[in-house]
Amino acid sequence: MATTLNEKGQTVRVAKRGSLLWWYRQLRKSATATLGVIIILCFVGASVFAPYLAPYDPGKPHLDRRFSAPTLGRDVVHPHFLGTDQLGRDLLSRIIYGSRISLIVGVCAVSIACTIGVAMGLISGFFGGAADTIIMRVVDTILAIPKVMLYVALFGVFGSNLIVLIGILGVLRWTTYARVVRGEVMSLKNREYVEAARAIGQNQLKILLRHILPNVAASIIILATLEIAVVIVVESSMSFLGLGVQPPTVTWGQMLSDGRAYVGSAWWIATFPGIAITTSVLGIIFVGDWLRDVLDPKLRT
Repeated sequence: MATTLNEKGQTVRVAKRGSLLWWYRQLRKSATATLGVIIILCFVGASVFAPYLAPYDPGKPHLDRRFSAPTLGRDVVHPHFLGTDQLGRDLLSRIIYGSRISLIVGVCAVSIACTIGVAMGLISGFFGGAADTIIMRVVDTILAIPKVMLYVALFGVFGSNLIVLIGILGVLRWTTYARVVRGEVMSLKNREYVEAARAIGQNQLKILLRHILPNVAASIIILATLEIAVVIVVESSMSFLGLGVQPPTVTWGQMLSDGRAYVGSAWWIATFPGIAITTSVLGIIFVGDWLRDVLDPKLRT
């Protein structure tokens, strides 16, 4: 905890930048970021504690309860607060368990893409030359191919399961990180502190990891946060098309696909999974925008 003087000349305590108290105070300044953090915590909590929160087995059908409307707390023998689907499965339980797949795919795919993209961006921006040319041509090639066509082709070759989905999304989405990191590195590698590190004899790898990578970390964190939201939407889209994780594993996109045939007669089957996807993505976007405002020195006041 540091101290400073306010306008009246009084000594006040200021939280050290990067401390938990500092992050808490930054969060309190933004209502949308606070809402985003609450949404994410609910999302993560539902994923972790799904067996304790779900009132029913998400995969067990009850044919005598097919197309049950949302009870909304009414006193009934078998309450289904969000209703049931065409097989009598409880929608609330399925949404809670579906959050696990979205969280796993989002975090794992972004981790793979971030690792590959940051490494390629550092090499391309710092060393330049042939390495830069080759890496950027690979990036341009991947970006030039329509993503949906590429996903369909790869799923057709490798099949559809959770591991394949994470691998494909992770390997194909590293290009954004590479381009952002490359641009940042190219603007940093000729700065005075980098030249000073070279002058005292530090090797290239140490300069790259100790002096340049920490200065692009903020951009990486912001991009990775926003990419989690994108990956969740992509995973839901693939599951909706039948190319993602296959039954009996529950996914939100799969639930949307099941409910599209009953929108007129049982609106809740598709509506509530759609709300879950929208809410979780908005929460992550709110936090990502807040991180950009807090960490980006160009936007910091």
